[in-house]
Amino acid sequence: MEMVAASKMRKAVNSVIATRPYAKLAWDTVLSIGDRVDTSMHPLLHKRDDVKKVLLLLITSDRGLAGGFNTNIVRKTRTMIQELGDGVEIETVCIGKRGADAMRRMNIPIKASFVEITNNTKFEEVLPIGRMVIEEFTKGDFDKVLIAYTDFISALNQKPLVLQLLPLGNPEDTSRIGDVSSPDQDEKSEKKIDTSGEYTFEPSPEKVLDQILPRLVETMVYQAVLESAASEHSARMMAMRSASDAAGDMIDDLTFTFNQARQAGITQEIAEISSGKAALEG
Repeated sequence: MEMVAASKMRKAVNSVIATRPYAKLAWDTVLSIGDRVDTSMHPLLHKRDDVKKVLLLLITSDRGLAGGFNTNIVRKTRTMIQELGDGVEIETVCIGKRGADAMRRMNIPIKASFVEITNNTKFEEVLPIGRMVIEEFTKGDFDKVLIAYTDFISALNQKPLVLQLLPLGNPEDTSRIGDVSSPDQDEKSEKKIDTSGEYTFEPSPEKVLDQILPRLVETMVYQAVLESAASEHSARMMAMRSASDAAGDMIDDLTFTFNQARQAGITQEIAEISSGKAALEG
């Protein structure tokens, strides 16, 4: 199982590394646009002053045996829900069976649930999820959309995160999906992309934003799924390695105990034979 997880991890990590530069540039562009244009131009940029309903996109795995992977992101999600307070209504869209099970135990309404996506993820599989999230937000059914996933840092380190996905362009939120320049992610550091400057929209800002913003949201959801998939396979590989090491230690301990008992039995038999011989000779 460790070898299978390692093979899947390599594929998932390659996919994450390949898409990170595009995801980071896309996110930086969104933040830059949101800081420079009127947020009322597009519903995906418009910030709601009074947040009453929140849609949470939770990404977990379909299977267990992955150490604390699912437990950590569910715990992070539970903390976030508690911080929002009782006055905020929350619904979830779950990617992964484990997250859906956790939300049911917490009595959090599930709007939709998807399985078998984090294994060999394809963009066309994630695309309907991104479009559904966009549609729910633009209809006004939700005031904010959050995304909870596990960020892949290394095979030994994965970090559960809850970030704001919609509305886009929040300059106060410096965290981003696919970020490769966070202080605690030295292994992912690379040259910072400059997105400063003014933007000229042709033919019009509304038409350009109508085309680009939904694509950026879909890209962010896809990147989050890739990050979570790489984290899942890495956590499972390490869990299986730890299980193998623990089993080896247990076998060594049991073998030692067996040899002790066997040696004690042999010693007892020798003592009884010696005592019997001494009794016959006496």
